[in-house]
Amino acid sequence: MEDKQLIKGCKKNAPKYQRALYEKYKDTLFVLSLKYCRNLEDAQDNLQDSFLEIFKNIKKYSGKGSFEGWMKRITINKAIDKYKSNIGTLNIISEDNYSEEPTIAIDILNEISLSDILALIQDLPNRYRLVFNLYELDDFSHAEIAKMLSISIGTSKSNLHRAKLLLKEKIEKLKSPSNKLLENHGN
Repeated sequence: MEDKQLIKGCKKNAPKYQRALYEKYKDTLFVLSLKYCRNLEDAQDNLQDSFLEIFKNIKKYSGKGSFEGWMKRITINKAIDKYKSNIGTLNIISEDNYSEEPTIAIDILNEISLSDILALIQDLPNRYRLVFNLYELDDFSHAEIAKMLSISIGTSKSNLHRAKLLLKEKIEKLKSPSNKLLENHGN
């Protein structure tokens, strides 16, 4: 079924169309939820909450812009709202002056699986993971992130910088010679 048909049916609260919309987009929105949630259970909860919000507000979708993009925005906002409510604030560290962008050697990145990189990202503190994902993975600007998270643009930049530093440290530690010795010793 095409999106226009699904949207029309969902606006009438027809379960057949709601189920079809869910089936069509559940995987895409689940992967997105995984990026913003700490674990699988949180991502599943976020997916369900997002679809409830989508069905509740589908009448507000005007048809302008991407429908999938509209649903992704709801999914991201649900994850951010959950973190805000769970910890009161995002405990965001204020602006820093930083000189250069952290870089990681390409050869090290080629040795690490995508699932390991995603696990390292998920392991970042909430405030850093949210900014990193919004900026690097979903192409939001620092101004948009600042508005979404109720922080300053400078804090968004600072948290992105710190996220990259932490990721660099974690990746280098993962690929350090001492780690390889421990891996080989266990075999």
